[in-house]
Amino acid sequence: MPEISRFYGILILMLYSDHNPPHFHAKYGEYEVTVDIETGIVTGSMPKRALSLILEWYEIHVDELKELWKLAESRSPLKKVPPLP
Repeated sequence: MPEISRFYGILILMLYSDHNPPHFHAKYGEYEVTVDIETGIVTGSMPKRALSLILEWYEIHVDELKELWKLAESRSPLKKVPPLP
């Protein structure tokens, strides 16, 4: 799973051969969620503070994530997305 960002111990990942709808994965310790890029709907379990950081990052980078999904679908290299400051 290619890592596209990392901040505060949270890994943000996107798969090349993943299914629709467009989404990304976030891992924090033993917790993992998927976030739908179009809607922001979260599936999975994550501590509140970590989830808040993930959603803040998502809001900032939603347009970049849509572009990355298109790259992943075409099996093109994925660029890194800046972490939260």
